[in-house]
Amino acid sequence: MAMFQFEAMDSKGQVVKDEVEATSTEEAIQKIRARKLFPTSIKERKEKGKKTPGLGAGKRKKSIAVGGVSAKQLTTFTRQLSTLQDAGLPVVRSIRILEGQLKPGVLKNALIDVADDVEGGSTFSEALAKHPKVFDKLYVNMVRAGEAGGALDTILQRLADFREKSQRLKKQIISAMIYPAAVITFAGGILAAVLTFIVPKFKEIFMEFDIELPAITKLLLNTSETIKEKFYWGPVVVVGLIIIYKAIRATESGRYVVDSIKLKLPVFGIIISKSSIARLTRTLGTLVAAGVPILEALNIVRETAGNEVVARAITDVHDSIREGESIAEPLAQSKIFDDMVVNMIAVGEETGDLDKMLIKIADTYDEDVDAAVAGMMSLLEPIMIICLGIAVGFIVIALFMPLISLMNNLSGGASTGGKT
Repeated sequence: MAMFQFEAMDSKGQVVKDEVEATSTEEAIQKIRARKLFPTSIKERKEKGKKTPGLGAGKRKKSIAVGGVSAKQLTTFTRQLSTLQDAGLPVVRSIRILEGQLKPGVLKNALIDVADDVEGGSTFSEALAKHPKVFDKLYVNMVRAGEAGGALDTILQRLADFREKSQRLKKQIISAMIYPAAVITFAGGILAAVLTFIVPKFKEIFMEFDIELPAITKLLLNTSETIKEKFYWGPVVVVGLIIIYKAIRATESGRYVVDSIKLKLPVFGIIISKSSIARLTRTLGTLVAAGVPILEALNIVRETAGNEVVARAITDVHDSIREGESIAEPLAQSKIFDDMVVNMIAVGEETGDLDKMLIKIADTYDEDVDAAVAGMMSLLEPIMIICLGIAVGFIVIALFMPLISLMNNLSGGASTGGKT
């Protein structure tokens, strides 16, 4: 085993210099990380003339990678980069350290290019802008503002906070929908199995005794027969609806109509509206606090709105400010933002604390979304129980009505036969 001299950063940003015994550089790095340290330089202690390249030295090779970068992976990278910048490390060295810790993939390849570009004379933001699929306009403009203001570490920390809160909200909404989706899928599968395999057995019984069937039973038997013989229409209809939906969303007017309908949905519309406003205000507040010009910030927010109705409202705000007017008035005219949001933004404009007001609005609406999701869950459970009860009751009544009639006929026939 060889001795490796290393330089690393601890969790508090302090420089640690020490030695570690290992069989290879990779094993040495693992041992250093096991001590909860970030290795910044490492080399094997050898005789004169024999040196091992330090960590991050030389041209890095990119691997073949497909797909994208997960929000969690990018958020973790941003948080670690802000820590290294706060500790005073150069940008290139910080990127090399974090890139060396990543598994082969899209983000690792992008960081290799970014580090090379920065070493070649490009600014950090210019290097990031060459990878729009990894770093969006919000990310690039935040970094650009941090570079211009000399506060890149602070901006990266705000960006990491923003991404973590946005990711937490998205996860909460998705996790809230898993339970009802699972219940509906499971219940739908059971009902389909009953209609496909059990109901046809009762049909054979009814046909054997040649009894007059009630209308409700005929409806159930026809439904069962349709599902059994034309089951392939289910996937066809689903795929067709998805294609139609995507075709509508491909046009601006189509997106506006669909998003308008979404905002007017009961319960879900409230959650969509509040989450859109929370994302909009948090994004805009983060950009304004970073020093991004308001018009440029609005353009970025408009592209990341995720809702065409909200995007058009932001366009109106952009045009209003460009003409020298306020933000609050076009927001009030859009009918999307309630009075509290409009008034808080108006106060923020007058006091010069627009960024703080926007963040407060986002925090308030995040709490409202939490309450709305909890309310939706408490409302969905009884609704699902009632719907399942109606479906099961319909099947039971439809099957037992002719059976009761059949039993009455048989008992009547038996009584008549006994008297004779």
